[in-house]
Amino acid sequence: MKEYSIGQMSRQTGVKVTTICYYESRGLIPSPGRTEGGQRRYDDAALERLAFLRHARELGFGLDDIAELMALAEEPAEDCAPAHEIARKQLAAVDRRMTILAQLRKELARMANADDKGQAGDCRVIQVLGDHRLCIGAHEAPTNLSITNSD
Repeated sequence: MKEYSIGQMSRQTGVKVTTICYYESRGLIPSPGRTEGGQRRYDDAALERLAFLRHARELGFGLDDIAELMALAEEPAEDCAPAHEIARKQLAAVDRRMTILAQLRKELARMANADDKGQAGDCRVIQVLGDHRLCIGAHEAPTNLSITNSD
């Protein structure tokens, strides 16, 4: 049986070491055995669970839903309906975010494409950000939406 250090698990799955420790504390990954020096040693099953977890997170599933899905995965004879329900719930959440993002995109395009060539005081971007009433509609970005590294 092959064993993996936490660093190897991290490199193979792209999950940060601190995140692996967090998942372990939440019971999503079983606590591994340890060497005499206290280093964690994970097995292939733990690596597969972590890969499952990462893929589910990439699709936006929350940790509670992932825990349910993992429990179902461990019981192959169980009914699949709960997994489909969790997936439908996630799909609905994605659809809601996409609607919000479409509204945000429309407003941002309007701001970015304004024909401003003057001073900052006359800049549409600055004006709209300073006065929400100048927006074409209500909008609010979903949490964790930022795609820049400056937040």
